[in-house]
This record gives sequence, C-alpha cells and structure tokens, in this order.
Amino acid sequence: MEILAYLIPISLFLGGLGLAAFFWSLKSRQYDDPEGDANRILKTDYDERPRQ
Repeated sequence: MEILAYLIPISLFLGGLGLAAFFWSLKSRQYDDPEGDANRILKTDYDERPRQ
C-alpha cells in the first residue's frame, strides 16, 4: 500500500508532462497544413501504388 504513495505522484507527473508536450505541439502548429489539405481535395489523379 505504501507503493501507491510513490506511484500516484509519478503517474500524475508523467501525465502532466505528456499533456504539456501535446499543448506545445499545438502551439508550435505541428498539425496545421491548410494548403496541403486544400490542394489534396482538388486533385483528380490518384496513385494506386506507393512510390519507389
């Protein structure tokens, strides 16, 4: 039962660290690609095979 005194703060710290990394990635615009999405939806030629 004493181990919970160590595990709970460690898990809260690691969860907060992951949340901070996620918010950092949002702030640094890691997920934004408005021009790529706009151009991709208008393309009519599709590749059936992956590039070599």
